[in-house]
Amino acid sequence: MNFQQLRSVRETARNGFNLTEVAAMLYTSQPGVSRQIRELEDELGVTIFARAGKRLTGLTVPGQTLLPIVERLLQEADNLRSAGKEFVSRLEGGLSIAATHSQARYALPHAVRDFRALFPQVTLNLHQGSPKQVAEMLIAGEADIGIATEALASYPQLLTLPCYRWTHSIVVPHGHPLLRVESPLSLRELAQHPIITYDQGYTGRSHIDDAFDKEGVRPNVVITAMDADVIKTYVELGMGVGIVASIAVDPDRDHHLHALDARHLFEINVTRLAVRRGTWLRGYAYSFIENFAPSLTRQTVEEALNDEIVTV
Repeated sequence: MNFQQLRSVRETARNGFNLTEVAAMLYTSQPGVSRQIRELEDELGVTIFARAGKRLTGLTVPGQTLLPIVERLLQEADNLRSAGKEFVSRLEGGLSIAATHSQARYALPHAVRDFRALFPQVTLNLHQGSPKQVAEMLIAGEADIGIATEALASYPQLLTLPCYRWTHSIVVPHGHPLLRVESPLSLRELAQHPIITYDQGYTGRSHIDDAFDKEGVRPNVVITAMDADVIKTYVELGMGVGIVASIAVDPDRDHHLHALDARHLFEINVTRLAVRRGTWLRGYAYSFIENFAPSLTRQTVEEALNDEIVTV
C-alpha cells in the first residue's frame, strides 16, 4: 500500500470516476491510475469501484466504507507534513482563505492587512466563491480556512464556529419614494418596487426570501448578483431597490445612495468560520483566525477540533 494508490482512489471518487481527469491531476497516465487502483484492491482483497467494462461507474459497498478511511489517511499525511513545517519554520509558509465575495471585500481586508504585518514571510492565497464552493474547497484541501454566512454548517466534514452577527440594509438612490416613508418600512411597501439583491445561497439571501414568504408577499426581484458592489451599481442607475449586507454599505464611497436599516424586516445573519475536521493548522493560521474573530482563540478552536464542548 502506498500514498499514490490512496490518492488515485480519492481523486477518482472526487472526479466522478473519470480516470482521464484523475490522471491529469496526478500527473500520470490513465493506465497508471487503473494499475494503482487494481493493486490496492488486490492487496485489500475487495473491489472498491464498480465497473462497466473498463469504465468505472461508482463505489461498491466496500468502497463506500473504505473511502473515508483513505481520505483520513491522506489528511493525516498532510497534517504530518504541516506539523514538520511548523517546527522547522514557524513564520514561513502559505495560508489559503476561501470566502464569499462580501466577506472578502468588506470583512477580511483589515484582518489580512494586520496578518501581513505580523507574518510577512507567509503567502496568503485568497479564493472567492459561493458558500457551497467555499465548503468544497475546504473539503478538498484547497483552502485552510473558510468564511461565509450560509451553508457551511450543513457539511459534517467541517467544523464551523460563529464569528459575528450582522443585518441587511436597503439602499436607494437620492429622492427615492421609500425615503419619504415615515413609519418603519414594511415588506409590503418594499415589494412595491423592483428589487436587486444577492443570488440564491449568498449573503443571507435565504433570510430575505423567508421573510417575504412568511408575510405572504411576492417580491419583484429583477436582478441578482454575487457582489454587493454590483448590486449598488444598478441601484445607482435607478433600476431598483437594493438589499445588501449592512457591512457592504460605506457612507464615504456610497455617497450617491441612502441606506435604510432593515434589521426589523429580515432575520439576523451569522458569519461563520470553518476548517476541515481533523486538520492540522499552522500556528499563524490560529493567529489569523483570532485576528479576524477575537472570540475564536487558539484554545477555543483547538478544543472544538477535538470535539470538546465549547461555548463561543
